[in-house]
Amino acid sequence: MEVQTERRPKNLLAKTVLYFKKNGAKKGFKKIHNKFFRLETVSYEKWQKGALPSAYELERQRRESAAWKEEKNHPFFSIAVPMYHTPQAYLEALIDSVQRQTYDNWELCLADGSSKPCAWLEGEQTDARIHYRFLGENRGIAGNTNEALSMAQGDYIVLADHDDLLAPDALYSLAAAIRADAETDFLYSDEDKVDPKGKKYYEPHFKPDFNEDLLRSMNYICHLTAVRRSLAEEAGGFSPDFDGAQDYDFIFRCTEKARKIVHIPKILYHWRCHPASTAENPDSKRYAFEAGARAVLAHYERLGIKAQVKEGVKPGMYETCYERPYDPLVTVIIPNKDHREDLERTISSVRTHTAYQKLEWLIVENNSTQPETFACYERLKAEIPDLRVVVWEGEFNYSAINNFGASFARGEYLWLLNNDLEMITHDCVDGLLNPCMRPEIGIVGARLYYGDDAVQHAGVIVGLGGVAGHAFAGLPRYDFGYMARDRCTQRLSAVTAACLMIGRQVFEAVGGFSEDLAVAFNDVDLCLKAGQAGYGVLYNAQVEAYHYESKTRGLENTPQKVARFNGEMDRFKEKWEKTLRAGDPCYNINLTLARNDFTLRNPYEIDYEKRVL
Repeated sequence: MEVQTERRPKNLLAKTVLYFKKNGAKKGFKKIHNKFFRLETVSYEKWQKGALPSAYELERQRRESAAWKEEKNHPFFSIAVPMYHTPQAYLEALIDSVQRQTYDNWELCLADGSSKPCAWLEGEQTDARIHYRFLGENRGIAGNTNEALSMAQGDYIVLADHDDLLAPDALYSLAAAIRADAETDFLYSDEDKVDPKGKKYYEPHFKPDFNEDLLRSMNYICHLTAVRRSLAEEAGGFSPDFDGAQDYDFIFRCTEKARKIVHIPKILYHWRCHPASTAENPDSKRYAFEAGARAVLAHYERLGIKAQVKEGVKPGMYETCYERPYDPLVTVIIPNKDHREDLERTISSVRTHTAYQKLEWLIVENNSTQPETFACYERLKAEIPDLRVVVWEGEFNYSAINNFGASFARGEYLWLLNNDLEMITHDCVDGLLNPCMRPEIGIVGARLYYGDDAVQHAGVIVGLGGVAGHAFAGLPRYDFGYMARDRCTQRLSAVTAACLMIGRQVFEAVGGFSEDLAVAFNDVDLCLKAGQAGYGVLYNAQVEAYHYESKTRGLENTPQKVARFNGEMDRFKEKWEKTLRAGDPCYNINLTLARNDFTLRNPYEIDYEKRVL
């Protein structure tokens, strides 16, 4: 699947073909990439000027929320804060940020585990909504937080650290979301970082809607978090066994039981960074990352999921190896037209990088012309007893060819592979099959690279470039990208069919590939159909391969191919109009659709009415 762009004026087609003829394919595609994916980036400072609420908007929120007091659904928030030798300047700033809230139905619960009480709080604090308790001892992060929770009387618990800041519209946004749906049990927002002086804001983290598999890869939820108090009590509060990752463990236990989880795509929390903080210096709390791995494992144990967890490629990231209940037959389907060397390399790389035995191979022959290709098929059949060749005699149609191949499959799972893949991950079958056998998962995809080690595919974002596109295409292989998203296993709306495993029952239930999408968007369409049927699509960043893209079918460099591509784009956009209009839940409205690197969107282009909150 190619990275897509918005449809251009009609005369662009002739200009594009002419440019390709004069300059060749390499320069042609470089020009397209530069035009659409190296646009001017939006700085966070510029984004803030256009996106953050104005003084007028904040005053409007105050007036509106004041009227809510007369209504039944008027949530009362308890902001729970554990303290430990908190610098007074930081604590004053936190309290000031709470008192400046545009929604005033709150209490602030401060539990202090310091060696001596805070005289300023005990002697000079006059706001009756602020409750301070000196514990006389440090009970650890979890213990101090539990003391703050025990003070809470609110309908919802809002969690904050003692040296951080709340945005002025934080509680208003939480209240508005709860008023919109009374079943909301758990809420979280986007966040950024603030320097020690509280002046400079940077590194905004714009998050997806609730994504349990991403949460298993890292604590992307973090701040701002709010949970219904009854749910927090049912979850058991914070566990000292996970000190350092106590919030991670708590989030798991709450989200496991929550009826509805709401993500608010606004910067509502400012995480203060100073040399001793985890945000600024990850190594300052090495024990926290070890506790995080244990929190993920405990989550699996509660759910009865058999898995192993290990620390990932970066502190605070984790990798999961799922155990499968049995060994099903997997059918590997590879369409092929000539290119026998590529085909042999693809098959050899799989066999080299897996010990899995229950594989059958189906090569779908598509109008090869070279005698050496058919000799290659005979060699492969002699070498691999469970390899068959079936013949597709029609014209090239990726969807129809794979549907045809699937009709011959005996396997319980189908592994779709292009003939220009080279697997490089050991146990590659395990990495695709094991998570695919989870009952809630329908499709699993992989992380793919071009031959120069640039990322070719790290999942698909629906809406990117106007239709759909590969996330992080062009990113160097060992870079982490935006918030390390390209290196995290997570749910996505779609993955590429160049390397995709799908349950056969799922494939048949959604009707396989849509054959009116012969080349473009057919894999995205398949994934969206699976999602619509209730099956999750998983991107497993730990399964890696080289993808020497488009070698067999050639480039889109003729008027006929470009016209076909445009037609398929229009069909896809018409079919999935509501999905495109709603936006990809695995992305964020504040991130651009004009580039594939998760940079910021121009806030003046965003329809904030869609955000509702």
